[in-house]
Amino acid sequence: MTTPQTAYLTVRQAAFIGVGAMVGAGIFALLGAAGEVAGAAVWLSFLLAGVIAALQGYSFAKLGARYPSAGGLLEYMAKGFGNGHLTGVTSWLTYSANAIVTAMVAVSFGGYASALFTDESAGWGKFFAALIIAVMTVVNVVGSKLVAGAQTVIVYVVVGILVLFAVVTLANMDPSLLAPSGYPPLRDIVSSVALTFFAFLGFGIITFTAKDLAEPARQLPRAMFLALSIATVIYIAIALGVFGTLTVDEVIDSGGTALAVAAQPSLGEAGYWLMAVTALFATAGATNAGLYPAAGLSERLAETGQFPPLMARRFGRRVSAGLLFEAIACVLLAVLFDLDAIASIGSAVALLIFTLITAAHFRVRADTGASAVVLTIALASAGVVLLTFVFTTLIHETASMITLLAILGLSVALDVGWKRTSASQARPEAAAP
Repeated sequence: MTTPQTAYLTVRQAAFIGVGAMVGAGIFALLGAAGEVAGAAVWLSFLLAGVIAALQGYSFAKLGARYPSAGGLLEYMAKGFGNGHLTGVTSWLTYSANAIVTAMVAVSFGGYASALFTDESAGWGKFFAALIIAVMTVVNVVGSKLVAGAQTVIVYVVVGILVLFAVVTLANMDPSLLAPSGYPPLRDIVSSVALTFFAFLGFGIITFTAKDLAEPARQLPRAMFLALSIATVIYIAIALGVFGTLTVDEVIDSGGTALAVAAQPSLGEAGYWLMAVTALFATAGATNAGLYPAAGLSERLAETGQFPPLMARRFGRRVSAGLLFEAIACVLLAVLFDLDAIASIGSAVALLIFTLITAAHFRVRADTGASAVVLTIALASAGVVLLTFVFTTLIHETASMITLLAILGLSVALDVGWKRTSASQARPEAAAP
């Protein structure tokens, strides 16, 4: 039976799912953390991260146009490396990465909500983080059209206010605060790209909209590059505005509320509240978009044998087990870790996944028509940033490093364990007359 036309997403709706994930995941949550590493050169870090994201986006757009699927990124791994252990481990890593990103923005939502409505205690922040995950899980249970509708409203509100913020802060900024003479060494700026790249991770979610597009081969690349263009321009403008208004120390001290603090000199207390409320919209939208791939991803990977059939179950014919487990993992991460630690873990996992997918693309580039030169640059740039981040920053964060290794180990164990179980179940069936 053909899906009715009204069930399809438009290019704009698919792009806004990505924009909603990117804006909430990055600009409201990471300015302080990125400023600790890159100083006032954070705008340059965002520019470099945008270039790397565009290179990965080129790879994903070519793959998505050739292999549109609800499996998104993991469909591309399977095309390049088959359905073996490498694809299986990457599948579990991707599922984990989605949970990490979503938990991170939920923690940011909790921080803003706690600052606005309570005594700013950590307990209230965790409560609000868990609450927004629960609410957005319900939105995703209702269906992709509600997800897209909610994202469209959120993105229009957020982008509109961020444009106003950028114009006001850029018009009143102090250029001396952005002087290159105050920038840290290039190595530190490159290391910070791993954090600012985290702000672009939402573009990967766009690949999972293929199942909801009328013409994914044509519409998916357009949605991806539209989302990346909007996010990159916003990030650079806001980074210039914030670090041109506040000193680096003031940005770091402000933490997750840096945008709201930077709005005060130009817009007063009303500016602080305006940006804080906008942050609630943005991080709520990012939580919504972050949960979106879980159902389709789990069902597709269960079909291909990478996940157990349990992950594809529907409770009450509506509630996806994959979505439910993802939401539970998000709540646990949001409650157990702080924002900076989640960002570090998520950045490393995501960069590893994107590197593997681009490597897989090399094996099928004759089918996709992708340029070997562009793929090489994409692979090298992601690899350099990942290694620089691990050996200059992450290696000094013991808890984050241990957690990253634990996630890698758990992904391997889940894949090997499930494949052995399914193989042992298949043998008696094959032997039966």
